Amino acid sequence: MLDIKFIADNTDWVKKSLGRKGFPAEKVDELLAVFYEMNKLKTSSQALAEEKNKLSNSIKSASNDERPSIIAKSKEIGEQFKVEQEKLSELQAKFEDMMLRMPNYPSEDSPDGPDDSANVVRRKVGEVPHFDFTPRDHIGLMEVNDWGEMERIAKVSGSRTYAIKNDLAQLELAIHMMVMDILRSHGFNLITVPAISKEKPLFNQGYLPFARDEIYYMPADDLYLSGTAELILNSLRADELLNEADLPILYAGFSPCFRREAGAAGKDTRGLVRVHQFFKTEQFVICKNDVAESDKWQQTLLQISEEVLQALELPYQVLDICTGDMGAPKYRQYDLETWVPSQNCYRETHSCSNITEWQARRTNLRYRGNDGKVRFCHTLNNTGIATPRALVPFIENHQQADGTVRIPEKLQPYMGGKKFIGKNAK
Repeated sequence: MLDIKFIADNTDWVKKSLGRKGFPAEKVDELLAVFYEMNKLKTSSQALAEEKNKLSNSIKSASNDERPSIIAKSKEIGEQFKVEQEKLSELQAKFEDMMLRMPNYPSEDSPDGPDDSANVVRRKVGEVPHFDFTPRDHIGLMEVNDWGEMERIAKVSGSRTYAIKNDLAQLELAIHMMVMDILRSHGFNLITVPAISKEKPLFNQGYLPFARDEIYYMPADDLYLSGTAELILNSLRADELLNEADLPILYAGFSPCFRREAGAAGKDTRGLVRVHQFFKTEQFVICKNDVAESDKWQQTLLQISEEVLQALELPYQVLDICTGDMGAPKYRQYDLETWVPSQNCYRETHSCSNITEWQARRTNLRYRGNDGKVRFCHTLNNTGIATPRALVPFIENHQQADGTVRIPEKLQPYMGGKKFIGKNAK
């Protein structure tokens, strides 16, 4: 959420900034019109309330002749007050909804553009593999090694679900364990969180009101299934007033995640790339309200994800996401895309975002600075690893001619020392 006072005082700049995200300038004007009308109504309602109180207080001392007219006037004002309060309630609800739909300001350094075609590749790391045999895609590798029950699980749980087994199931858990160790070595607090949430945290994070059709809802319990540990972690300290000495707070959150993928029809419907349920280890940071500070943490989060991909010995590229492709909460966003041989392209495995104070305003998460002033925190998030999506580039890049898959040295301790996995592994 944004600061309405800042919007009112810097309207032209706000229009220009949000316009870089495709947000119409007239919506800023509409918001301010509602805000000013609301404030005007608050003032007049307060005046009516004060006048009614004066009349009520004067009734006892009024003469018998004066009292009926005072009572009638008080009743008339009371009716006016009731009408204004009803209108004020409607305006406040409209204002709050409009504020919840306002995106965050993008960084001046983010590239401009309408969609993902304007994203900028900042660097490529690692060599794309060149096979001297005909490589298999991840589905073929699963089939030759008996690593999945994809057709059977679809009969049980429907499309876009997965069931992996044996070495591949062990690999999925091993990668998460390695990532957790990496994050703990960087000072993160490892925390497991539920995959269920009340509605308010979805507004706090910014899922709502933008993407309701992407979220699983359980009406009997009035609860939602979470699409990322970020959702839970962002509201974990809601309404708290921290001290600057408490910051930064670093979380490595692990949870099952659920996404309906309602808007992704026809995309990656086979295999492990786009499934409804998955596991994710998420990086989440709460720091002080200073763009230089949160920019520094964003670079740290990005470096940690690169450390993960380098430990997995996967070629990747870093994208600077343009204003038209980043989500509403984002101030600055980088994506890491990993090479997928079967698709002959890089595909997203990590998304690293600086949200500045946009989420903290929604959660009312504040801290008292060393100067005594109270400010909203900044929040950041980044993927640690998400599986089974990350398994796709992993097994495709490390496959051997006989269908086995090589295990990089840094991952071997988490796989019981195995250097290769697969039916033909020795």
